[in-house]
Amino acid sequence: MDTFKALLITRDEATKAQAVGEATLSAADLMPGDVDIRVAYSTINYKDGLAITGRLPVVRRFPMIPGVDLAGTVVASASPDYRPGDEVILNGWGLGETHLGAFSQMARVKADWLVPLPEGFTLQEAMAVGTAGYTAMMAVMAIEAHGVGFDQGQVVVTGANGGVGSIAVALLSRLGYQVAAVTGRSQHPDYLIGLGAGEIIDRAEFTGAPKLLGKERFAGGVDAVGGTVLANLLAVTKMHGAIAACGNAGGMELPTSVAPFILRGVSLLGIDSVYAPKARRLAAWARLARDLDRDKLAAMTTVIPFSGIVPAAHDIVAGKVRGRLVVEIG
Repeated sequence: MDTFKALLITRDEATKAQAVGEATLSAADLMPGDVDIRVAYSTINYKDGLAITGRLPVVRRFPMIPGVDLAGTVVASASPDYRPGDEVILNGWGLGETHLGAFSQMARVKADWLVPLPEGFTLQEAMAVGTAGYTAMMAVMAIEAHGVGFDQGQVVVTGANGGVGSIAVALLSRLGYQVAAVTGRSQHPDYLIGLGAGEIIDRAEFTGAPKLLGKERFAGGVDAVGGTVLANLLAVTKMHGAIAACGNAGGMELPTSVAPFILRGVSLLGIDSVYAPKARRLAAWARLARDLDRDKLAAMTTVIPFSGIVPAAHDIVAGKVRGRLVVEIG
Protein backbone atom coordinates (compact mmCIF):
# COMPACT_ATOMS: atom_id res chain seq x y z
CA MET A 1 0.00 0.00 0.00
CA ASP A 2 1.32 3.44 -0.91
CA THR A 3 -1.15 4.99 1.51
CA PHE A 4 -3.57 3.58 4.07
CA LYS A 5 -6.24 4.76 6.46
CA ALA A 6 -5.82 4.94 10.21
CA LEU A 7 -7.59 6.39 13.21
CA LEU A 8 -5.37 9.11 14.66
CA ILE A 9 -5.44 10.81 18.08
CA THR A 10 -3.83 14.24 18.17
CA ARG A 11 -3.44 16.69 21.04
CA ASP A 12 -3.24 20.45 21.29
CA GLU A 13 -0.19 20.89 23.49
CA ALA A 14 -1.40 24.26 24.73
CA THR A 15 -4.83 23.11 25.92
CA LYS A 16 -4.07 19.35 26.21
CA ALA A 17 -7.35 18.73 24.37
CA GLN A 18 -7.49 15.55 22.27
CA ALA A 19 -8.98 15.17 18.81
CA VAL A 20 -9.74 11.88 17.05
CA GLY A 21 -10.29 11.38 13.35
CA GLU A 22 -9.52 9.27 10.30
CA ALA A 23 -6.22 10.05 8.56
CA THR A 24 -4.43 8.93 5.42
CA LEU A 25 -0.87 7.84 6.16
CA SER A 26 2.07 6.28 4.34
CA ALA A 27 4.75 3.78 5.36
CA ALA A 28 7.04 6.69 6.22
CA ASP A 29 4.67 7.63 9.05
CA LEU A 30 5.07 4.29 10.81
CA MET A 31 7.42 3.78 13.75
CA PRO A 32 10.52 1.54 13.68
CA GLY A 33 10.01 -2.23 13.64
CA ASP A 34 11.14 -5.27 11.72
CA VAL A 35 7.77 -6.67 10.58
CA ASP A 36 5.12 -4.92 8.46
CA ILE A 37 1.57 -6.26 8.82
CA ARG A 38 -1.58 -5.74 6.80
CA VAL A 39 -4.12 -5.52 9.61
CA ALA A 40 -7.36 -7.42 9.04
CA TYR A 41 -9.07 -7.18 12.44
CA SER A 42 -8.73 -5.48 15.79
CA THR A 43 -10.93 -5.14 18.87
CA ILE A 44 -12.39 -2.52 21.20
CA ASN A 45 -11.09 -3.00 24.73
CA TYR A 46 -11.79 -0.85 27.78
CA LYS A 47 -8.27 0.57 27.47
CA ASP A 48 -9.04 1.59 23.87
CA GLY A 49 -12.11 3.39 25.14
CA LEU A 50 -10.05 5.27 27.72
CA ALA A 51 -7.48 6.22 25.08
CA ILE A 52 -10.01 7.51 22.54
CA THR A 53 -12.18 9.37 25.04
CA GLY A 54 -9.19 10.70 26.97
CA ARG A 55 -10.76 9.60 30.25
CA LEU A 56 -7.35 8.41 31.51
CA PRO A 57 -3.85 9.20 30.19
CA VAL A 58 -3.42 5.91 28.31
CA VAL A 59 -1.72 7.52 25.30
CA ARG A 60 1.90 8.47 26.06
CA ARG A 61 2.89 10.11 22.76
CA PHE A 62 1.07 12.10 20.10
CA PRO A 63 -0.02 11.72 17.40
CA MET A 64 -1.08 8.14 18.18
CA ILE A 65 -2.97 5.42 16.36
CA PRO A 66 -4.99 3.71 19.11
CA GLY A 67 -5.77 -0.02 19.31
CA VAL A 68 -4.00 -2.54 21.55
CA ASP A 69 -4.80 -5.72 19.57
CA LEU A 70 -4.26 -6.72 15.97
CA ALA A 71 -4.56 -9.75 13.73
CA GLY A 72 -3.28 -9.72 10.19
CA THR A 73 -0.85 -10.93 7.56
CA VAL A 74 2.87 -10.22 7.28
CA VAL A 75 3.74 -8.29 4.11
CA ALA A 76 7.42 -7.64 4.82
CA SER A 77 9.84 -8.91 7.42
CA ALA A 78 13.47 -8.33 8.39
CA SER A 79 13.13 -11.05 11.06
CA PRO A 80 13.97 -14.70 10.40
CA ASP A 81 10.97 -15.68 12.52
CA TYR A 82 8.35 -14.37 10.06
CA ARG A 83 7.94 -14.13 6.32
CA PRO A 84 5.35 -12.60 3.99
CA GLY A 85 2.07 -14.47 4.12
CA ASP A 86 2.35 -15.51 7.79
CA GLU A 87 -0.77 -14.82 9.84
CA VAL A 88 0.02 -13.27 13.21
CA ILE A 89 -1.56 -11.64 16.26
CA LEU A 90 -0.32 -9.02 18.70
CA ASN A 91 -1.66 -8.15 22.15
CA GLY A 92 -0.23 -5.32 24.23
CA TRP A 93 3.46 -4.33 24.28
CA GLY A 94 2.51 -0.64 24.36
CA LEU A 95 0.56 -0.80 21.11
CA GLY A 96 -1.78 2.19 21.02
CA GLU A 97 0.02 3.71 24.02
CA THR A 98 3.68 4.29 23.13
CA HIS A 99 3.77 2.56 19.72
CA LEU A 100 1.41 3.27 16.82
CA GLY A 101 -1.49 0.87 17.22
CA ALA A 102 -3.97 -1.41 15.55
CA PHE A 103 -6.73 0.86 14.23
CA SER A 104 -4.87 1.15 10.95
CA GLN A 105 -4.68 -0.83 7.72
CA MET A 106 -0.91 -1.17 8.19
CA ALA A 107 1.30 -1.67 11.25
CA ARG A 108 5.04 -1.95 11.75
CA VAL A 109 6.09 -3.72 14.94
CA LYS A 110 8.86 -5.70 16.57
CA ALA A 111 8.94 -9.40 15.75
CA ASP A 112 9.35 -10.30 19.44
CA TRP A 113 5.90 -8.86 20.12
CA LEU A 114 4.14 -11.19 17.68
CA VAL A 115 2.56 -14.59 18.17
CA PRO A 116 1.74 -16.83 15.21
CA LEU A 117 -2.01 -17.18 14.70
CA PRO A 118 -2.89 -20.02 17.11
CA GLU A 119 -3.87 -23.23 15.38
CA GLY A 120 -7.62 -23.58 14.98
CA PHE A 121 -8.38 -19.84 15.18
CA THR A 122 -9.28 -17.56 12.30
CA LEU A 123 -7.98 -13.99 12.38
CA GLN A 124 -11.47 -12.79 13.30
CA GLU A 125 -11.84 -15.34 16.11
CA ALA A 126 -8.43 -14.39 17.48
CA MET A 127 -9.61 -10.81 17.81
CA ALA A 128 -12.91 -11.94 19.33
CA VAL A 129 -10.64 -13.37 22.02
CA GLY A 130 -8.20 -10.43 21.94
CA THR A 131 -6.49 -8.99 24.98
CA ALA A 132 -9.69 -9.46 27.00
CA GLY A 133 -9.88 -13.21 26.42
CA TYR A 134 -6.16 -13.77 26.65
CA THR A 135 -6.16 -11.89 29.97
CA ALA A 136 -9.12 -13.95 31.20
CA MET A 137 -7.22 -17.14 30.35
CA MET A 138 -4.14 -15.95 32.24
CA ALA A 139 -6.35 -15.17 35.24
CA VAL A 140 -7.92 -18.63 35.14
CA MET A 141 -4.47 -20.21 34.86
CA ALA A 142 -3.31 -18.17 37.87
CA ILE A 143 -6.09 -19.36 40.19
CA GLU A 144 -5.58 -22.93 38.94
CA ALA A 145 -1.87 -22.71 39.74
CA HIS A 146 -2.76 -21.39 43.20
CA GLY A 147 -4.76 -24.56 43.79
CA VAL A 148 -8.32 -23.30 43.46
CA GLY A 149 -10.07 -26.41 42.19
CA PHE A 150 -13.58 -26.78 40.80
CA ASP A 151 -14.41 -29.03 43.77
CA GLN A 152 -13.69 -26.32 46.37
CA GLY A 153 -16.85 -24.32 45.94
CA GLN A 154 -18.22 -21.48 43.91
CA VAL A 155 -15.92 -19.07 42.07
CA VAL A 156 -16.84 -15.51 41.13
CA VAL A 157 -16.34 -13.29 38.10
CA THR A 158 -16.89 -9.53 38.35
CA GLY A 159 -17.60 -7.29 35.38
CA ALA A 160 -19.16 -10.40 33.93
CA ASN A 161 -20.88 -8.72 30.98
CA GLY A 162 -17.61 -7.20 29.76
CA GLY A 163 -15.01 -8.76 27.52
CA VAL A 164 -12.75 -10.25 30.20
CA GLY A 165 -15.71 -11.27 32.34
CA SER A 166 -17.67 -12.92 29.53
CA ILE A 167 -14.75 -15.10 28.49
CA ALA A 168 -13.81 -15.88 32.09
CA VAL A 169 -17.37 -17.13 32.75
CA ALA A 170 -17.28 -19.29 29.61
CA LEU A 171 -13.85 -20.73 30.44
CA LEU A 172 -14.52 -21.46 34.10
CA SER A 173 -17.88 -23.09 33.44
CA ARG A 174 -16.41 -25.33 30.75
CA LEU A 175 -13.63 -26.36 33.16
CA GLY A 176 -16.26 -27.52 35.65
CA TYR A 177 -16.40 -24.61 38.10
CA GLN A 178 -19.61 -23.31 39.64
CA VAL A 179 -19.59 -19.71 38.49
CA ALA A 180 -21.25 -16.70 40.12
CA ALA A 181 -21.35 -13.74 37.74
CA VAL A 182 -21.35 -10.23 39.23
CA THR A 183 -22.78 -7.54 36.95
CA GLY A 184 -24.43 -4.15 37.00
CA ARG A 185 -26.91 -5.48 34.43
CA SER A 186 -28.39 -8.35 36.40
CA GLN A 187 -31.86 -7.64 35.01
CA HIS A 188 -30.80 -9.39 31.78
CA PRO A 189 -29.46 -12.75 32.99
CA ASP A 190 -29.98 -14.87 29.85
CA TYR A 191 -26.67 -13.84 28.27
CA LEU A 192 -24.57 -14.88 31.28
CA ILE A 193 -26.57 -18.03 31.91
CA GLY A 194 -25.93 -18.95 28.29
CA LEU A 195 -22.19 -18.58 28.89
CA GLY A 196 -22.38 -20.94 31.87
CA ALA A 197 -23.04 -18.81 34.95
CA GLY A 198 -24.93 -20.66 37.66
CA GLU A 199 -25.78 -17.55 39.69
CA ILE A 200 -26.18 -13.88 38.75
CA ILE A 201 -25.32 -11.36 41.47
CA ASP A 202 -26.13 -7.65 41.28
CA ARG A 203 -22.97 -5.56 41.53
CA ALA A 204 -24.69 -3.40 44.15
CA GLU A 205 -23.94 -6.16 46.68
CA PHE A 206 -20.25 -5.30 46.36
CA THR A 207 -20.30 -1.52 46.12
CA GLY A 208 -20.97 -0.59 49.75
CA ALA A 209 -18.36 0.39 52.31
CA PRO A 210 -15.87 -2.50 52.48
CA LYS A 211 -15.88 -4.69 55.56
CA LEU A 212 -12.72 -6.08 57.12
CA LEU A 213 -14.13 -9.59 56.70
CA GLY A 214 -17.46 -11.08 55.77
CA LYS A 215 -18.92 -14.57 55.66
CA GLU A 216 -16.75 -16.89 53.56
CA ARG A 217 -18.41 -17.29 50.18
CA PHE A 218 -16.10 -17.88 47.19
CA ALA A 219 -13.19 -20.26 46.72
CA GLY A 220 -11.63 -17.86 44.23
CA GLY A 221 -12.39 -15.74 41.26
CA VAL A 222 -11.50 -13.32 38.50
CA ASP A 223 -11.95 -9.60 39.14
CA ALA A 224 -12.10 -7.23 36.16
CA VAL A 225 -13.36 -4.21 38.13
CA GLY A 226 -11.03 -3.31 40.99
CA GLY A 227 -11.79 -0.60 43.55
CA THR A 228 -14.48 -1.17 46.15
CA VAL A 229 -15.84 -4.24 44.35
CA LEU A 230 -12.49 -6.00 44.67
CA ALA A 231 -12.14 -4.95 48.31
CA ASN A 232 -15.54 -6.43 49.17
CA LEU A 233 -14.75 -9.55 47.19
CA LEU A 234 -11.54 -10.18 49.13
CA ALA A 235 -13.49 -9.88 52.39
CA VAL A 236 -15.73 -12.84 51.46
CA THR A 237 -13.13 -15.09 49.85
CA LYS A 238 -12.73 -18.43 51.58
CA MET A 239 -9.73 -19.51 53.61
CA HIS A 240 -6.67 -19.86 51.35
CA GLY A 241 -8.64 -18.78 48.31
CA ALA A 242 -7.33 -16.52 45.56
CA ILE A 243 -8.63 -13.67 43.43
CA ALA A 244 -6.93 -12.83 40.13
CA ALA A 245 -7.15 -9.07 39.52
CA CYS A 246 -6.91 -7.71 35.98
CA GLY A 247 -9.07 -4.57 35.69
CA ASN A 248 -9.65 -1.08 37.04
CA ALA A 249 -13.06 -0.02 35.72
CA GLY A 250 -14.11 0.51 39.34
CA GLY A 251 -11.10 2.63 40.21
CA MET A 252 -7.37 2.34 40.87
CA GLU A 253 -7.62 2.50 44.66
CA LEU A 254 -8.11 -0.63 46.78
CA PRO A 255 -9.82 0.31 50.09
CA THR A 256 -9.13 -2.89 51.99
CA SER A 257 -7.11 -4.05 54.99
CA VAL A 258 -4.64 -6.81 55.66
CA ALA A 259 -7.38 -8.89 57.34
CA PRO A 260 -8.22 -11.20 54.38
CA PHE A 261 -4.53 -11.85 53.80
CA ILE A 262 -3.30 -12.53 57.33
CA LEU A 263 -6.44 -14.01 58.91
CA ARG A 264 -7.64 -16.19 56.03
CA GLY A 265 -4.53 -16.54 53.90
CA VAL A 266 -6.31 -15.09 50.87
CA SER A 267 -4.08 -14.30 47.89
CA LEU A 268 -4.46 -11.43 45.44
CA LEU A 269 -2.95 -12.46 42.12
CA GLY A 270 -2.00 -9.62 39.78
CA ILE A 271 -2.39 -10.32 36.06
CA ASP A 272 -0.15 -8.44 33.63
CA SER A 273 -1.10 -9.27 30.06
CA VAL A 274 0.57 -6.27 28.36
CA TYR A 275 4.21 -7.27 28.88
CA ALA A 276 3.85 -10.96 29.66
CA PRO A 277 6.74 -13.05 28.30
CA LYS A 278 6.18 -14.94 25.07
CA ALA A 279 6.22 -18.38 26.69
CA ARG A 280 3.33 -17.39 28.96
CA ARG A 281 1.44 -15.93 26.00
CA LEU A 282 1.84 -19.09 23.97
CA ALA A 283 0.66 -21.20 26.92
CA ALA A 284 -2.44 -19.01 27.35
CA TRP A 285 -3.33 -19.18 23.65
CA ALA A 286 -2.83 -22.96 23.64
CA ARG A 287 -5.28 -23.23 26.56
CA LEU A 288 -7.75 -20.95 24.79
CA ALA A 289 -7.62 -23.18 21.72
CA ARG A 290 -8.38 -26.17 23.93
CA ASP A 291 -10.78 -24.79 26.54
CA LEU A 292 -12.81 -21.99 24.96
CA ASP A 293 -16.16 -22.98 23.50
CA ARG A 294 -16.24 -21.44 19.99
CA ASP A 295 -20.03 -21.32 19.94
CA LYS A 296 -20.01 -19.28 23.15
CA LEU A 297 -17.29 -17.06 21.70
CA ALA A 298 -19.44 -16.41 18.64
CA ALA A 299 -22.47 -15.69 20.84
CA MET A 300 -20.62 -12.96 22.74
CA THR A 301 -19.05 -11.32 19.65
CA THR A 302 -20.25 -8.41 17.54
CA VAL A 303 -18.34 -7.31 14.43
CA ILE A 304 -18.30 -3.58 13.70
CA PRO A 305 -16.82 -1.54 10.82
CA PHE A 306 -13.86 0.83 11.04
CA SER A 307 -16.31 3.73 11.13
CA GLY A 308 -17.83 2.36 14.36
CA ILE A 309 -14.64 2.55 16.44
CA VAL A 310 -15.17 5.96 18.06
CA PRO A 311 -18.85 5.44 19.03
CA ALA A 312 -17.96 2.01 20.41
CA ALA A 313 -15.12 3.49 22.45
CA HIS A 314 -17.55 5.89 24.14
CA ASP A 315 -20.04 3.05 24.71
CA ILE A 316 -17.51 0.73 26.35
CA VAL A 317 -16.38 3.43 28.81
CA ALA A 318 -20.04 4.13 29.60
CA GLY A 319 -20.63 0.44 30.39
CA LYS A 320 -22.95 -0.11 27.45
CA VAL A 321 -20.98 -2.88 25.73
CA ARG A 322 -21.63 -6.54 26.39
CA GLY A 323 -19.17 -9.23 25.36
CA ARG A 324 -16.60 -8.65 22.63
CA LEU A 325 -16.41 -6.13 19.80
CA VAL A 326 -14.34 -7.05 16.74
CA VAL A 327 -13.32 -4.27 14.37
CA GLU A 328 -13.10 -5.14 10.68
CA ILE A 329 -10.23 -2.94 9.56
CA GLY A 330 -10.83 -3.70 5.89
